[in-house]
Amino acid sequence: MISVSGVRGIVGQGLTPELMLKFSAAAGMFYGKGSVLVGRDSRVTGNMIKHAVFSGLMSVGCDPVDIGICSTPTVEHAVKFSDAVGGIIITASHNPAEWNALKLLNRDGIFLDEEEGRRVKDIIDKDLIEYVMWENIGVSSEKTCVTSAHIKSILSMDIIDVAKIKERKFKVALDCVNGAGSTVMPEILGELGCEIFPINMEPTGDFSHNPEPVPGNLTELCQVVRDNKADIGVAVDPDVDRCAIIDENGNPVGEEYTLVLSEKYVLEKRKGPVVANVSTTRAVDDVAREAGVEVFRTKVGEINVVKKMIAVNASVGGEGNGGLILPDVHLGRDAPMAAAVILSALAESDKTVSELKKEVPLYYMAKNRIEIANANADEILKKIIDMSDKSKLDLTDGVKINEENYWIQVRKSNTEPIIRIMAEAATQEKAQSLCDRYIEIIKKFTG
Repeated sequence: MISVSGVRGIVGQGLTPELMLKFSAAAGMFYGKGSVLVGRDSRVTGNMIKHAVFSGLMSVGCDPVDIGICSTPTVEHAVKFSDAVGGIIITASHNPAEWNALKLLNRDGIFLDEEEGRRVKDIIDKDLIEYVMWENIGVSSEKTCVTSAHIKSILSMDIIDVAKIKERKFKVALDCVNGAGSTVMPEILGELGCEIFPINMEPTGDFSHNPEPVPGNLTELCQVVRDNKADIGVAVDPDVDRCAIIDENGNPVGEEYTLVLSEKYVLEKRKGPVVANVSTTRAVDDVAREAGVEVFRTKVGEINVVKKMIAVNASVGGEGNGGLILPDVHLGRDAPMAAAVILSALAESDKTVSELKKEVPLYYMAKNRIEIANANADEILKKIIDMSDKSKLDLTDGVKINEENYWIQVRKSNTEPIIRIMAEAATQEKAQSLCDRYIEIIKKFTG
């Protein structure tokens, strides 16, 4: 599926080397002549796709630079601090192993926005690729040490108290799901003086469990925490931009609270606006209100959060999927950074993870989805708007209904014929009942 946010699909079933080559050539046309950094996660299809990407870039005169298997935030950092004209990340993030994708970065190491992505798509759709003659073919090369440079930048942040973290000698259980996390997480935790209890550390791309770092997929890590009496468990997704935390009792904190706990710590260090998408927990607003700062909400999508962070000079931002964004190092979700921030919060407070969580408001979320086949998603959303109290609506992304003690959001997918439903409330039962209710409403509209 080619969209303004990139290209993704199941390898061998739509996602072919020919498509990867063509898309990369279009990206090269968009970037213009110069070096393009190319990094990938550990998926078994990554090496094959890398060669197609190199061919596409070289065919239009770009010079691809292979930075190997590394995290998405590492690629973003590397592009930002180089003279490259852009970057390409070969990763399908938290999707299963049969998926892969290409994500494009501009010369600042930031994902392309909707308009920039549309320009790349137009190059393909309008057949505007101009292949160069043989004497102008691009030249490929390799670059190393990008991960070490990324880690150095994180540990140089003013808000990270490296000395205090080292004093605590934290015991950390770590699950890298056999993804790219094994190239960065053990190194940064080692630099922080942690004793590591690792699982699923070989970057083979043979994911040991469903790679999305949500509580249901982290039961093995929870047991490792308990068995080793670890202070904390850390799980990352295959491309290492999402970080989930397990408390000292072996209980998942919930990926929403990676951002909330980090936000609270950052705002204790410095005041400034907070940015999150409209699907992120209301606890973000509560923490910001206590700190006396403003919260800005955006459409779902990392680039939307990043652009608003730039516009308002935000102190901290992110998404409720375990994605922390700080402007200190680079503007992108960064799991190694999130782990360092949480460890610094633990070290400075001399508290446990569960104690830190008790200091922030607790909400519960439920999520669901419904296939709508040939129904018109926009018409369904309009019907929901018509039946709702207009004074409580937020139409930033789909339809979000804000009540005093809960909220419910209904939004269409940009890539699949589905509608997503998300609710947050004071209890899990309430959140789930809201989701169930709107599933039934949508069924009536499509039936």
